[in-house]
Amino acid sequence: MQSLRRVVLVVAILNLAYFFVEFTVALTIGSVSLFADSVDFLEDAAINLLIFAALPWSAARRRVVGSILAFVILIPALATLWTAIAKIFDPYPPAPIPLTVTAVGALIVNLTAATLLVRHRHHAGSLTKAAWLSARNDAFANLAIVAVGVLTFWFATGWLDIVVGAAIAILNLDAARAVWRAARREAEPTP
Repeated sequence: MQSLRRVVLVVAILNLAYFFVEFTVALTIGSVSLFADSVDFLEDAAINLLIFAALPWSAARRRVVGSILAFVILIPALATLWTAIAKIFDPYPPAPIPLTVTAVGALIVNLTAATLLVRHRHHAGSLTKAAWLSARNDAFANLAIVAVGVLTFWFATGWLDIVVGAAIAILNLDAARAVWRAARREAEPTP
């Protein structure tokens, strides 16, 4: 239990630190996908801090936190949709070099988090599943953002960025569903 608590605390700190980096770059270059991913880093920091606090709690209280986390995961999806709608009216391309470099940095942070969490993903039910799913999904999202950065060198359009931002929203919706289902299974009595 102490090992898991240390891991989620480290993951929370990594996510919070990179939120500030990615959010600043996203605002500077006007990137929907980086904005979505930066909000996701903030959400991941919150999830891991909640897990850190909730691990010593009873199973019943952890089930409640697991259900709440399913809704917390929806926040980046909603923020992404809002940002994407705004960008549709002015789909200018983000600067490809800062986009790509920032996404590679995010990929490194998320792969580190996923690696730290992978051996704990089945402990404490929906809580650690939420943390691991978030890190794993974020790594996939980062690969897509890197691809957007590279493709933006050849295709000067903001639509690639908008599409990847929407895809990140879909990943977050799926993760929220998976965490909700895991929390509901924890609430079921064992036969």
